[in-house]
Amino acid sequence: MRLFIDTNILIDLLGHRAEHYQPAAELFSLADKGSVELYVSALTMANAAYSLTKGAAQSEVKVWLQKVQLLLHVVALDEKILNWALLDDKFQDFEDALQYCSAKEIKADAIITRNGKDFGASDIPIFNANEFLATLQSGK
Repeated sequence: MRLFIDTNILIDLLGHRAEHYQPAAELFSLADKGSVELYVSALTMANAAYSLTKGAAQSEVKVWLQKVQLLLHVVALDEKILNWALLDDKFQDFEDALQYCSAKEIKADAIITRNGKDFGASDIPIFNANEFLATLQSGK
């Protein structure tokens, strides 16, 4: 199963964000076991680094990203995805359009985010981490 991980989920994991850390960690544990494949856009790596350096040294954040990258597939932010997002009129936010188009490019089975409303125009199923984990437990 291919899961596209939104930036906030990666930040939840690496930043140990209170109530959001555990479900993010469980998703990454599933990837470590080979149960799912996790994808992020190159933009996610840049945005996560920017956000995380507000609370940690840049050198530390780079080490975190290097380690977590072992569990991720990074979708290149190339001209095709950029143009696709520029032409997409369903998304109000350009960054969300870039994320969505990256997920479409890899034929994601789901997008995992804490901002589901940002992906209202998506034809890919949207879950927060807890919702997705619950679907696995229920066998749906």
